[in-house]
Amino acid sequence: EEIAQAAQRETRKHFGNSVNMFTPLYIANYCENYCIYCGFNCHNKIRRAMLNAEQIDMEMAAIAKSGLQEILILTGESRVKSDVKYIGEACKIARKYFKVIGLEVYPMNSDEYAYLHECGADYVTVFQETYDARRYEELHLAGHKRVFPYRMEAQERALMGGMRGVAFAALLGLADFRKDAFATGMHAYLLQKKYPHAEISFSCPRLRPITNNSEINPHDVHERQLLQVMCAYRIFMPFAGMTISTRECERFRNNVVDIAATKISAGVSTGIGGHEGEEQGDDQFEIADGRSVEEVVAALTARGLQPVMNDYIYV
Repeated sequence: EEIAQAAQRETRKHFGNSVNMFTPLYIANYCENYCIYCGFNCHNKIRRAMLNAEQIDMEMAAIAKSGLQEILILTGESRVKSDVKYIGEACKIARKYFKVIGLEVYPMNSDEYAYLHECGADYVTVFQETYDARRYEELHLAGHKRVFPYRMEAQERALMGGMRGVAFAALLGLADFRKDAFATGMHAYLLQKKYPHAEISFSCPRLRPITNNSEINPHDVHERQLLQVMCAYRIFMPFAGMTISTRECERFRNNVVDIAATKISAGVSTGIGGHEGEEQGDDQFEIADGRSVEEVVAALTARGLQPVMNDYIYV
């Protein structure tokens, strides 16, 4: 209770009652990595799909009709199927419909991030997954993702490429979640000190069941522990944004935006497409909160919070 109240005071001091809203759009699920906890891993037998430009446009148009003005574009980690140019074209399409565009794709070089920024991308999210190097090697059995340092330095390369914001996360439950949360906080803190202009934020994901492996669960990270992590992030870095995803249930998400989180997703599909017609490919993981944008807006308003669709204006 003490840490929750301290976190809430910091949240209100720096963010007022504002809660940003967005939704993710998965445009491809081809992947070259073998990460044993992820539904997209290259050895998992799932429906693979990749949206073309027309399909991406249709999906984004459907999302924009909900009133959202921020989108997060995601792909599997395949440079062959989802090359930089393909992701760039998705960003250009997104610019027609959205004010803020985020990316959660494979780590890139600074010049590639610069190109995507020119195409319209504003910020980059990279999950380090775990900061425990030994555990990292055990979980990532094949693919370019096995190179731990290259992934860890992705946020800095994104800032060097001109992105105005970067997000940090460990996938809580892969290793000792307390150590991973601590390392995530220090990683973000050190980048903030080096790049004081950067907009720093945290994502706070726990493991979720995946296609063909329902035993993947965050057995050692319960809601109480997750809330403690989020409160610690808020007290440690009061100005940082913080996202709570649909990996968590409606009740928890409603409560945590009252205390520490400043960003919430709505109208979510983790399959390929799914916003305009049927999903083209299988989900990355199972979501726990399937509410529409309208329902999340109503829930926030009922708690005295202000849903914010766009917090950035280009002049």
